[in-house]
Amino acid sequence: MAWPRLFPALLLAFAPPAPLPPLAMPPTPEVTPKYTALDSATGLHMTGQPQRISLAGYRLKVTGKVAHPLSLDYDDLRRLPRLTSRDVIACRGYFEDYAHWAGAALTAVLDRAGPSPGAGQLELVSADGYSTTVTLREARSGYAFLAYEWEGKALPVLHGFPVKASFPGLPGNKWVKWLVEIRVE
Repeated sequence: MAWPRLFPALLLAFAPPAPLPPLAMPPTPEVTPKYTALDSATGLHMTGQPQRISLAGYRLKVTGKVAHPLSLDYDDLRRLPRLTSRDVIACRGYFEDYAHWAGAALTAVLDRAGPSPGAGQLELVSADGYSTTVTLREARSGYAFLAYEWEGKALPVLHGFPVKASFPGLPGNKWVKWLVEIRVE
């Protein structure tokens, strides 16, 4: 059969995505620590209102001033270039938490969406209603990523499962938990 040798790029374009290791939903703790209190299960401090997000229905939307609006599922993010880091989340006057994080490079997501030339910032929107902004420059720093792992395991529910924005070097209020949308402005 000669035609597969003639059209290798076509065959690759329609190849199924590589299989990913299975993921178990992390459990939801029975008790949620009070605001800024220590979560004894992780050693991280609690902020935000925990959200229970179905992995099957999860989508991260990238909207606004982009050439290609996106709706990415969890596995789409897991297939993007992966970054890892051991960083501090610092909420001045309250706490500093150190942990290993891993996730999808934010630059890879932005490259797929194609921000418009006039875009200057991103609004990061959480499922709990919280939002904050970062500059496009901060988002493209090379260190920013969308964390879906903590200490080699799925991100805990109390700390942002399925996805948390990670901005090493920026204050903790920029590390949006339960991230559901990135609006390019």
